[in-house]
Amino acid sequence: MYYVYLIKSIEKNYLYIGSTEDLKRRFDEHNSGTQKATKMYAPFRLIYYESYASKTDALIREKALKHHGSVVGHLKKRVTNSLKMVPKGRGGRRG
Repeated sequence: MYYVYLIKSIEKNYLYIGSTEDLKRRFDEHNSGTQKATKMYAPFRLIYYESYASKTDALIREKALKHHGSVVGHLKKRVTNSLKMVPKGRGGRRG
């Protein structure tokens, strides 16, 4: 399976959209601070994900979310309550 995911920084107002074949590994990488694009915003909470059988479909969806503001706005509306639930100052790391 391939995944498109949305993570939110716990301490800053930052959302990140990405895709991966291994959601847990990728989430842990973001939280460890080893990923250049997200290290200054860690830790994160996983807010939303979609699964796809095809890598191509996942990449198409990721691109649509990243480059079409109306799509991102629609997704944010779907996860409004989840975005509000991210506590300030709490680690999102899994042990």
